[in-house]
Amino acid sequence: MNSDQYEKQYTEFKKRSKTDGRFSIEEGDKQAQLTEDTENFSYDSHYMYHTAWAARKLSANKPKKHVDVSSYIYFSTIVSAFVPVEFLDYRPLGISLHNLRSGKADLTHLDREDNSIDSLSCMHVIEHVGLGRYGDSLDPHGDKVAAGELKRVLAPGGSLYIVLPVAASGRVCFNAHRVYSFRMVQELFDGLHLKSNALLSDKGTVFIEDATEDVYSQQHYGCGCFEFLKVA
Repeated sequence: MNSDQYEKQYTEFKKRSKTDGRFSIEEGDKQAQLTEDTENFSYDSHYMYHTAWAARKLSANKPKKHVDVSSYIYFSTIVSAFVPVEFLDYRPLGISLHNLRSGKADLTHLDREDNSIDSLSCMHVIEHVGLGRYGDSLDPHGDKVAAGELKRVLAPGGSLYIVLPVAASGRVCFNAHRVYSFRMVQELFDGLHLKSNALLSDKGTVFIEDATEDVYSQQHYGCGCFEFLKVA
């Protein structure tokens, strides 16, 4: 819809509304929405699929408590409906919901004891650490530091859910994010066992459970979902 069509619709709707009378219709209340008259519903496929993947993992694994570090906040608020969640972020979340707690944390210096968290997630986060996007200090190794902290606090037998942009080879899109190859993800979390993975392809509609390294190598900007286990 263009602005001319919007104005015509506004005039027509205001005219027809005279027979209703329940609402005021004033120029100052107009809020033109010109981009949503589409054939299909639009959404960010990375965030739609990876949060659905992680929620299903928690539903299946049924942890007594789950800790999330800086992932998409809708994930923590929804998952807290069936498992207690502690959400940690450099910018604490000001929200009050049953089964949901929020606290402040720096992913490069987590204030938690070694081997203390049984169920942990950090999704679409690590690729940003050290690029200055969120006011953090520049550090080319920031992602390695963050991964090391997650491995340190994960308890033996515990599960870690990681989501990262993936492609055939690694690259930095400064200062938005890093993109990783399948092998780079494994190296980043060396010492942990890769229990399962899922890949949302470049097309944004093909979701592949237990994708092979060869399939990952065919991507330019896919979404890789990884379930790691810390062997006891």
